[in-house]
This record gives sequence, C-alpha cells and structure tokens, in this order.
Amino acid sequence: MKPTLSVICPVYNEEEVIASFYGALHDVLAGLSDRYAWKILFVVDRCEDRTLDILKEISRADDSVRILALSSRFGHQMSLLAGIDHCDSDAVIMMDSDLQHPPMLIPMLLEKFEEGFDIVYTTRQDPPEIGLFKRLSSKLFYRMLNWISQIPIKEGAADFRLVSRRVSEVFQKQIRERSLFLRGLFSWIGFRSVEIPFRAGARPAGSSKYSFGRMVRFGTQGIVAFSKKPLQAAVLVGFIFAAIGLVNALITFIQFFVHRSLPSGWTTLTILISIFSGVQLIFLGVIGEYIGAIFDEVKGRPHYIVEEKFNFDHE
Repeated sequence: MKPTLSVICPVYNEEEVIASFYGALHDVLAGLSDRYAWKILFVVDRCEDRTLDILKEISRADDSVRILALSSRFGHQMSLLAGIDHCDSDAVIMMDSDLQHPPMLIPMLLEKFEEGFDIVYTTRQDPPEIGLFKRLSSKLFYRMLNWISQIPIKEGAADFRLVSRRVSEVFQKQIRERSLFLRGLFSWIGFRSVEIPFRAGARPAGSSKYSFGRMVRFGTQGIVAFSKKPLQAAVLVGFIFAAIGLVNALITFIQFFVHRSLPSGWTTLTILISIFSGVQLIFLGVIGEYIGAIFDEVKGRPHYIVEEKFNFDHE
C-alpha cells in the first residue's frame, strides 16, 4: 500500500496566481503517483477576491483537491494549523500558494522523509530583487530571536516544510496554544530533522500579504512565545536606573549643603524624569504583550472556524 501525502497550502487573496500555482504543484505531484497517494488541501482565509471561486472550479475537476474555507481571516499560522488538524497522512507538506515556495523541491523533501527524518525544513535564500530593508530586517529578527530565546531557530527559516504523521499528531493532540509561532514550535518539539536551503522564486503576480505592520506583529509573537528575557531585562534595567537615581540623590543632597543659594537640579530632574518615564512605558508595553498572550489563552476561543468544506467526501 502506498504511503499517503497531503500538501497544505494556505491562501489569501491570490486570484492572480492560484491557478498557476495549482498547475505547477499538480504536475510535480502527478510525477509521484507511483510512490504516493497524494492530495492537496487549500486552506482559504476569508478572501476579498475570486480566489475561493477559482479553487471551487479546480476542485470540481480534480477530486484530489480539497478546500477548507475559513469564516474569517484568522491568519497564516492558524490556516496552517487548520490544515494540520484536517490531515491524517503519513507525510504532510506545508507551503505557500504564491510560487515563492517552489513545488519542484517536493521530491527532495520526500527523499529526506524516506531516509527517516520526521521534520524536513527549508531555509530561504532571497533573490537579489528582494529589497535591502527586508533582507536586513529579516537577519536582525532571527539574530535577536536567537539571542534572547533558548530555542535556536535557523536564520531564513520558512514555513515550507515536511513533517511526519507523528509530528502532525503532536499538534493535533498536544500543542494547542493560540499565539502560534510554528517556526519556533517545530524546532522546540525536537524529533529528527534536516535542513534544505532553497532560492525563493519570483512572485509571478499579485503582492505579498505581509505588510510591515503584520511582520512586526509576527516577530513580536515569536519573541513573546519563546523568550522571557524581555521581562528579565525589565528587572535589570530597573536596578540600573534605580542605582543612577540613588547616585543623583546623593549628589543633590550634598549640593544642597555646599551650595545653598544654587537653584540647581532642574535640568537633572527633567532629564531623569524623562528617561525613567520612557523606560517605564517601554517595559509596561513589554509586560502588556505577555499579559495579552495570557489573555488570549484564558479566553479559550477556537483557533479558527471552518465555514465550508469541499471534496472531503472523496477518500
């Protein structure tokens, strides 16, 4: 009996490229039909364009294509989790639907899986046309995350990976946190893993759905999920500024007796109040991020809500 393979593809507003992506992915998977019983699972965040309609047309013509349509925009990470929850295959591949994760790499992922690796992850090497700001900000993020986190995450790690059934079952049954940072979680759970570098393909149409604001929120989520060092830094910085304040208090006390007529201290006082206030606000924000993550867990809302399913009756 052939081993089973599912390819999870999160989708949001990709009407310009989704048909081309499906064609390229299908061609690669068709070449594996003698070795694997495969299916494609598109997880569609609620779109504002015709992406879902195009995928419905594709699924009518191809029984191997399944669609999970979510009721709202729950985000890329939750879309991947929804896909994992609806897979029971021996191997699960996750990849984006914009052709920047090349389908031609899938046979290589499967070769490593057949060698016994439970996680085959990829690291992205950006093409020259990627802007300098994006390259530098990405490097800075991973270096900062690895500096403050006890879980090493490979620089350039992408959400293009293969996992075995037992890894996907860990997420289905045990890891159910709501502040998902999958790149870190797949590193945290362990198992036998291997890296495959790849050159990101050029997007043939459409534009990236990760705005600068979303990238910042994603990065903050990763830091909060995998490090308590910002909270520890708040304590350290508090002690440092408390010491500075004590020294300044002693200097001011001595000046009061040595220079009784000297109306000094206003400049120092203003500077210290400004610095202390700024530092306090920064770390109140840091603490607020952690409290917000706790609040999300305590509320216990569902990770995602499925509005429609297509082709799940074809086994």
